[in-house]
Amino acid sequence: MIRLTTRALVLFAIWLVLSASYEVFHLVAGALLALLVSWLNQSSMPSAIPVGPWMRAPGYCLWLFGRILASGLHVSRLILSPSLPIAPKLIRHRTELEGNGSMVLMGNSITLTPGTITVEIQPGELVVHAIDGDSGRDLSQGILEERVGRVFDAQERAR
Repeated sequence: MIRLTTRALVLFAIWLVLSASYEVFHLVAGALLALLVSWLNQSSMPSAIPVGPWMRAPGYCLWLFGRILASGLHVSRLILSPSLPIAPKLIRHRTELEGNGSMVLMGNSITLTPGTITVEIQPGELVVHAIDGDSGRDLSQGILEERVGRVFDAQERAR
């Protein structure tokens, strides 16, 4: 019963954030739907909630936000420079990440960072377009893979 209530409260909190409507009808509808979804999914509730990845994700998001800001400034300098010193290249990056979640997080993190875009994801490999060498540095030095691995791989190896 505690897990059902906890899940319903979490879903209701998500409902409140996403709906951004605090009229009585919407509050009651959100609460009822959260309870219904929680009740219908009781059999899929894990016996123990893995808190490890959820505890590491906020730190990763803060780090990624800092990298996005730094990359945005770097790309702005490239664009505003009269000589436009870009040197675009494709980077084939072999990765040790095992799970789909970690590969998706890594690919999306690359694409969110200005100056880089994930062109292709295959098991164990990503193909990334970088506007210059500095833009792909976190990838080529393994920094991004290490950060993503901290969030996901410990959980995925335990399965």
